Amino acid sequence: MRAQNTFSTLFLVQSSRAINNEAPLYARITVNGKRIDISLKRKIPLQLWDSTKKKARGNSREARQINQYLSQVQTQLFQCYQDLKFKGELITAKLIKEIYLGEDENSKTLQNILEYHTSKTKSTFASGTVRNFGVTERYIKKFLNKHLNTTDVYLNKLDYKFICDFENFLHCYWPKGHPKAMGNNTIMKHIQRLRKMVTLAFHLEWIDKDPFVRWKPTYEKTDRPYLTENELSNIESYQFSIERLERVKDLFVFSCYTGIAYIDLMNLTKNNILKGIDGNDWIFTNRQKTKSSVKVPLLEKAQYLINKYQDHPMCQITETLFPNITNEKVNFYLKEIANAVGLKKNLTFHMARHTFATTVTLSNGVPIETVSKLLGHSKIASTQIYARVIERKVSDDMQKLKEQLLKAKSNSDKVNDSL
Repeated sequence: MRAQNTFSTLFLVQSSRAINNEAPLYARITVNGKRIDISLKRKIPLQLWDSTKKKARGNSREARQINQYLSQVQTQLFQCYQDLKFKGELITAKLIKEIYLGEDENSKTLQNILEYHTSKTKSTFASGTVRNFGVTERYIKKFLNKHLNTTDVYLNKLDYKFICDFENFLHCYWPKGHPKAMGNNTIMKHIQRLRKMVTLAFHLEWIDKDPFVRWKPTYEKTDRPYLTENELSNIESYQFSIERLERVKDLFVFSCYTGIAYIDLMNLTKNNILKGIDGNDWIFTNRQKTKSSVKVPLLEKAQYLINKYQDHPMCQITETLFPNITNEKVNFYLKEIANAVGLKKNLTFHMARHTFATTVTLSNGVPIETVSKLLGHSKIASTQIYARVIERKVSDDMQKLKEQLLKAKSNSDKVNDSL
């Protein structure tokens, strides 16, 4: 037979802590003979306190207000006790205090999970991923401040409406210094990051239900920008008199022929070049973004660029295959390169990777399963977007062929009519 719990509450003042004849009020909880005190964050004049009846004496307005407050506290504490009893949980005075003060797991806030997520992932996620989550957190805080006029909310208050309101806020928000408002897919990525953090709270049992269970992202299909064969050839053949631009051009071209991302390229050393299954040189590395293994056979043009920089002074110091350069400078120099070559596209290392997937591999008949492995994708669905690009190219080429055939037929008809 289960033993019955004993529960009682009373109120007291700490007269030893009195200042200007006013002492702080405390509630004392006793469960099964073990007690704990809770500061009520209120004070009472010593002459107004009845130490026998454990309440304010008299019928003054102040006394009535204090006694009404004490009655509310007593009711709330008893409700905490009853809730634990109903759930069949182990009841302690400490646990009742935590629940009353909002320090139990049921009172975890959005800020709590943001901080917990940051502490758990900053040493395991790639720096770019950590930075992206930081941006999302800033937008969440702006939303709370501007839309809800608060700095935090309880996790158990998150619902489908909260998600929809946050999405609408992002659609209407214009980031400072940006040329335009956020695109739909960027907004979806921010909400997906919020979803990952809230899902973590759900798995930690900080919330009883997942508010994202009915929410689905709506991504707009976009084609990944890439260089055509002629555009890539124009960049390759362009000789820059400025050494920094020539170096960044070479890094970009190397990525076009290997599909290796900028951050991974900067970390390559001679140790990453090993003999592959065919006995030729391959690059063996791990993607920093996903930690997935990548094995890429070295094409002739990529091998040429490695040889070009093997005696470079900076490479001798860093022991890397290529001279190191910051991401910010690379992106700035790529704009200069595009302008010099007369290219209207926005050159980025992402585009180099896309060019490897489309122009260099898929367009030359490399199966999509092979391309997926070369890119280090964990799911082939991530690679299929490039296949759509190739399909569009096929469609465009066929349309041009149709136009040429129609033109040829038209010319033939004119010749026949003149005879």
